Amino acid sequence: MKIRLRSGSAVKPRKLSVELAELRDRSGERALTLREVIYLLGGRAYTLLVLLLALPFITPIPLPGLSTPFGLAIALIALRLSLGQRPWLSKNLQRKELPPGFIKKVFAFAEKVLRFFEKFLRPRLTFLTDTPLLAQLHAVLMLLAALALLLPLPIPFTNSFPSWVILLVAAGLLERDGLFILSAYVVFAAGVLYFVFLGEAASQLVQALWRWLGA
Repeated sequence: MKIRLRSGSAVKPRKLSVELAELRDRSGERALTLREVIYLLGGRAYTLLVLLLALPFITPIPLPGLSTPFGLAIALIALRLSLGQRPWLSKNLQRKELPPGFIKKVFAFAEKVLRFFEKFLRPRLTFLTDTPLLAQLHAVLMLLAALALLLPLPIPFTNSFPSWVILLVAAGLLERDGLFILSAYVVFAAGVLYFVFLGEAASQLVQALWRWLGA
C-alpha cells in the first residue's frame, strides 16, 4: 500500500525491520509502556504492535509471565478488527510495561526474522488483504491464535504455533501479501493438529497411570 503526499508524489512505507530498529534505538534500556510503543510506531501502530507482541514467542521455548498479557492485548486488537472496528486497548493495558532491556535483547533476533521475511514479502493475491470481509476473517484467525497464546502452558511449541500465525497474518496485512495470509492458515491447521496430539497424549498418559495405580 502506498502513502500519498500532499504534493501528489507517492512513497512506499518503510520496511518493518526499519520501524523496529528505530523503536529499539529510541527506547534505549529503559522500560517502555504499550502506549509509548503505539506512539512511536505511528500510522500502522496497531498492526505493527500485534506483530511486535507476537515476535518473542516464535521460538519453541515458552516465555513464562509474558504470553498471557501479550496474548490479551493481541486478542483485544484482533477482536476489534474482526468486527470491522478501529483497534483499541484499555488504559490499563496501555500502561503495561515491557521490561527494561526487553526491546534490545529480543528485537535483535526479531529484526533478523523480519529482514528474512522482507526478502519474500510483496503485494500479491491482494484480494485476500483488500477485501474487507476477508480482512475481518483473517482477524478472527488472529484472535483464535491470541486466545491460544493466552494459555500459560509450559510445553514446547504451544506458544510458537499461535505466534507464527499472528506474525504471518500481521505481516501479510501490512504488506498486502496474500501468500503470507494463506501460510498463516496452514500454520494454524498444523497448530490445531499439534494441540490435538498433545490432548490425546495426555489422555493416554492419564489412562496408563490409572491402570498402573489400579494394578
